[in-house]
Order: sequence, then structure tokens, then C-alpha cells
Amino acid sequence: MNNDKGFKSGYVAILGKPNVGKSTLLNYFLKEKLAIVSEKPQTTRNAILGILTQDDYQIIFVDTPGMHKPRTQLGEHMMRSAISAGVDADAVIFIIDALCGITAADRHIFRMLEGKNVLKNCRWSTLLINKTDALKKEDILPLMKQCSEFAGFNEYIPVSAQTGENCQQVMQELIKSLPDGPAYYPKEQLTDKNERFVVAELIREAVLKLCREEVPHSVAVEVETFKDNPGRKTLIQSTVFLERQAQKKIVIGKSGTMLKAIGTAARKEIEVFLDRPVYLELRVKIQNNWRRDTAFLRRLGYDKNL
Repeated sequence: MNNDKGFKSGYVAILGKPNVGKSTLLNYFLKEKLAIVSEKPQTTRNAILGILTQDDYQIIFVDTPGMHKPRTQLGEHMMRSAISAGVDADAVIFIIDALCGITAADRHIFRMLEGKNVLKNCRWSTLLINKTDALKKEDILPLMKQCSEFAGFNEYIPVSAQTGENCQQVMQELIKSLPDGPAYYPKEQLTDKNERFVVAELIREAVLKLCREEVPHSVAVEVETFKDNPGRKTLIQSTVFLERQAQKKIVIGKSGTMLKAIGTAARKEIEVFLDRPVYLELRVKIQNNWRRDTAFLRRLGYDKNL
């Protein structure tokens, strides 16, 4: 741990509705693929810590699940994770989608943040208008003015988490806002999650990217075997859980072609993350209504207070 005078550290919550680019922003800041990304809403299900350590500061980013009206116990867990991260943070990044403008969902989230005094209690906060790379420049200023209805933020910054536009400005403001403090994690540590968690997420990402719309929310992944064999490939055996038989047919595909494609895509990402060759085995099982099954959610590592 670094206790040198002048060293800064703090927690930064990244908040917003589903699919606004929270995980993309985290990955950009870390220069590593830690959080999975897809075009499907509610891709992130757990609050994930991304730890950025430099010589004079440590930022612990908290990538949160998209804030939404929960309809299942899984959804309730996701909302608790997001709200808790905001309440406890030293700094808050609230992201909206430039392509959508300010939506009713954004207003609802802002009222929730106000109700918990999140902006008042943190040291610094910013509203980021993300995906501006897809807008004409003349459309950005009116959107910035519209965002002023969300009072209480220290900064209102148009960014592109995909290209990195203006993200360095956000980073500079974050560093300035951090309190003096120790490094809470070793310099080489990237996240609080273990390798099994990240591997399971990379497999789920492959399913999200390759399968049709009716599958994503019903996908869960569990890694049963994670075995390093000296001089040989790391053996990973994992199960993809779905809620309905029709979904299983989609994920397996004709003669197993889709499952093979999922395995190939996931293995490539896992090998980059682990920096070693991997032998990946996947199987598919039905777990009826698992998103409403408290015991199963706990088994997968979700909220222990469910």
C-alpha cells in the first residue's frame, strides 16, 4: 500500500440507464477489456471494480448495472448495486446517450440520485453526453443546454467512450477531485473479481453478440472447472444456463454450429485476458425462471441479501 504524502485515491461510480456506454468508458480508462460490452441492454449485472493505479493516484472505478425498473429478483439486485455504488462514491459519472437525448428514464435516475443526496455528498460529479461521435457537431450544443435541467453536476461534458474524445478531460478532472489517501489495492491488481468471474462474463458476451434478441436476458454462465496444466492448455469447463427449450435450440444451433461459434469467440477473448492458451468446453442447460430463483442467484454469486 502507498501511504506517501500527496498520493490520491478514491472511488468513482459510473451510473446511467442500460446501454449508454458505461462499460465502454471503463474499458477505455483502464486500457484493458475488463467489462463485457454488447448492444443488448442490461449487459452488466454486477458492480465491477476497475482499478487504475499510477505513481501518484489510484482510481477505483465502479461500473454499475444499468438503472431500470426491476421486474425480477435479478433486476432488484442490479438496482441495489448501482444505487449503493453512487451513495458510497467519492465522485460520480452519470452518462446519457447523445443519440436518445434526455429520456424519461434519465429523469427518473436523476430523481433517484437527488433523493439519495448522491450529488451533494460526493466530492465531484459530471454528466457525460456519450456517443457524440455519431452526432453532427451543430447538434451537440443544444443537447448540452438541454442537460442543464439536471442541476447539481460540476461538469457537463460531451464525450465518445468509443473513440476517447474528451475522455482525457474527464480523467484530469477526476484526478483533481480525489482526496489524499492510500492505495487500497496492489499496483498490479486490475479488478476485485477473480479470473472465473471474468471468464464467465466473456462467455456470456459471446452469447449476447452471436444470438438473437429473445436470448440475452435469460443467459447465465457458470464456470465449473478452471484448471491450469503446466506445459498444456488451461482447461475451462462451463455451463450456459437458459430459461426455455427454444432458447437452448438457438444457442446450440443446427448441428451445434452456434455453440461452436460461441466457444471460438469466447476462447479468443479469454486467451487475451489470461495471456495463455485455453481449452474451452461449453454445455447448455435449462434452468427454469432462474432470474426469479433466489437460491440459484446466490449460487451464481449475486446479492447475498436476496
